[in-house]
Amino acid sequence: MDVRVVGPHALHVEFDDGTARTIDFRDVLAGKLFEPLRDPEFFKQVRLDAEFHTVVWPNVADFEPATLHDWPEYEREWVARVRQMARVAEGGERYGDV
Repeated sequence: MDVRVVGPHALHVEFDDGTARTIDFRDVLAGKLFEPLRDPEFFKQVRLDAEFHTVVWPNVADFEPATLHDWPEYEREWVARVRQMARVAEGGERYGDV
């Protein structure tokens, strides 16, 4: 697997099976763990963890390779969760309400 930054919140990831994805994470960078990645300079500090084979940042925010590989299947769910967390933070609903 190989990863490189291609935008302020975007990565290009190439997998051992030949699959390649360019993923813009802007809409899913929320919450205590992922909010720091909104800073483009911090986002650039991404690396591959040699032991766990995850895409990881210095604050231990990470994405599993399987999730990135199949990102088109997961993106809608991630975005929905982030939006729901925002509504909860604003006091509009309890987490888990849909």
